[in-house]
Amino acid sequence: MRDTVLVGESPAVGTGSGEDAAIDVRRLLMIHNPTAGGRRARRLRAVVARLEAHGIGVTVRPTGRRGDAEEFARAADPADVDAVVAAGGDGTINEVINGLAAHAEAGRPLPLGIVPMGTANVLAAELGLTMDAERIATAIAGGRLTMIWPAQANGRVFSLMAGVGLDARVVERVDPRVKRLIGKGAYVAETLVQLATRPDHRYRVTLDDGEAQELASVIVAKGHFYGGRFICAPDARLTEPELHVCLFPRGGRLNALRYVWGVTAGRLSRFPDYRVVTARRVRIEGPAGDGLFADAVQGDGDVLARLPVEITLTGWRLPVLAG
Repeated sequence: MRDTVLVGESPAVGTGSGEDAAIDVRRLLMIHNPTAGGRRARRLRAVVARLEAHGIGVTVRPTGRRGDAEEFARAADPADVDAVVAAGGDGTINEVINGLAAHAEAGRPLPLGIVPMGTANVLAAELGLTMDAERIATAIAGGRLTMIWPAQANGRVFSLMAGVGLDARVVERVDPRVKRLIGKGAYVAETLVQLATRPDHRYRVTLDDGEAQELASVIVAKGHFYGGRFICAPDARLTEPELHVCLFPRGGRLNALRYVWGVTAGRLSRFPDYRVVTARRVRIEGPAGDGLFADAVQGDGDVLARLPVEITLTGWRLPVLAG
């Protein structure tokens, strides 16, 4: 008997509450990016098969364009599904979280499940999830919830980090085709291009009600991992209602290379000019420019907003099925 329900069929009604320490998982909506092939596609099929073996019905809904994952998650009915599973990279997961925000804001949060299928899979790493299909399915089927505090940049939600400066320029410009071919290497290549060709910008950053300070780059972190397993904010945790603000003060190509090396070598915390401070509200302003000509703000690995930006915590927590 097949428990997977394809779009167009009618799933049975399930129950569950995202406010409990654990929920009874019977019906899932799984949103995935069908461009993932090969090993990742096999992992997805294996997870679905194992969930079905647990007696869980899975509605599989593939995305066709940018924004679909957010729309599908927003349209999910808490009366019909116990949780929404995002099968994809951090960008797809971010879209799903933005869709789930509508339910959380209405006081009926739908839990998030994750099948990591991206390049960096930072959120999965933060939650201690592996790439093993059996363990992924067990984490989802078990119904145990971890409550995380997302943040928002000009109203757009992110769960991991938001950045302005070099990393945002790289995210904005990296070629998706190259990314599919060489994975993380695409970001390394684009970083070198940006260092060689783009002018150095300075940003005015205001933390809470403090005085503005001028910086070369800034990363606002909710978790401690960055770009995979690199660490910028060692004390940041998804479950804590706090922003950890990573301040890169010195500009110029040599300093940018020094900061990149510090991140990748695990030595950033030893740099005397680098600081991490906590805040509840961060405002970042940049060079003159409006609309598409303003500097990008990257969030969870995609362009989330443009300057000026105000970053705050959301007023709600998101339940995540993390085993």
